[in-house]
Amino acid sequence: MQIIETLAEISDRYDAVFCDLWGCLHNGVTSFPDAVEALRAFRAKGGKVVLLTNAPRPRAEVAQQLVGFSVPDDCWDTIATSGDSARSAMFRGAIGEKVWFMGFDEDQTFFDPLKVLDDPIDIERVDLEDATGIACLGPFDPMADPDVNRPQFLYAKQKGLKLLCANPDIVVDRGETREWCAGALARLYEEMGGESLYFGKPHPPIYDLARRRLTALGDVVPDSRILAIGDGIGTDVKGALGEDIDVLFITGGLAARETETDTQPNPAALDRYVADEQMTPTYAIGYLR
Repeated sequence: MQIIETLAEISDRYDAVFCDLWGCLHNGVTSFPDAVEALRAFRAKGGKVVLLTNAPRPRAEVAQQLVGFSVPDDCWDTIATSGDSARSAMFRGAIGEKVWFMGFDEDQTFFDPLKVLDDPIDIERVDLEDATGIACLGPFDPMADPDVNRPQFLYAKQKGLKLLCANPDIVVDRGETREWCAGALARLYEEMGGESLYFGKPHPPIYDLARRRLTALGDVVPDSRILAIGDGIGTDVKGALGEDIDVLFITGGLAARETETDTQPNPAALDRYVADEQMTPTYAIGYLR
């Protein structure tokens, strides 16, 4: 693992990046100017930037959200979301036609018709008692312990319902506040004996989607020329390593405390952290710049 100072040090080795959003390009409130400039510079040299996010929303909605975070559209080329991948599976019947929804009211666009599929099934939102499956986009209350969902999950498990997890992230930092994500609920459901289906990082479907979106830009880029960038050791790093893609670990995000990151990680703390996690990224940097 090599600790680098800037993306530019290694950018000549790659034709495309799969860049995480939350913790790398913005903090859920506003963008990181140095990260924006780093991606702009990569594109200026001819590189392609795919924003690869576990957001449980369609890419058009994520693009709109980025405007609110002051992330300019000249630092990226296309977006692949866990939401897109999960929606495709849902409309193909992965959890049946009658779905119990978990998430925020603003996530209702997840159920908008998916026109790119041939013969998508009709999805009906129902109460848990009538459901054939669960679409989990996140907790009803992101500050509440996931255990509050145990009664509903026990009932769902007894009915044999599958839980479609549209965002495998366990937690996310919104500014200075840490919130629970759908991945924490899916993990709890599995621990209780239920079956969870995943479509975001670190699981293969979202990487397949990202490759298709990259190819649609006009170039077929081999995996050896793609660099993944992310701050989640169990999502971004694990997923990239599983796909045999080089990865730049942003230590100042979710693992800032464990890696003792100020502007850069403490090398000894970083070594301990990756050893404990049993995953070694290709490169590491405090913050994308």
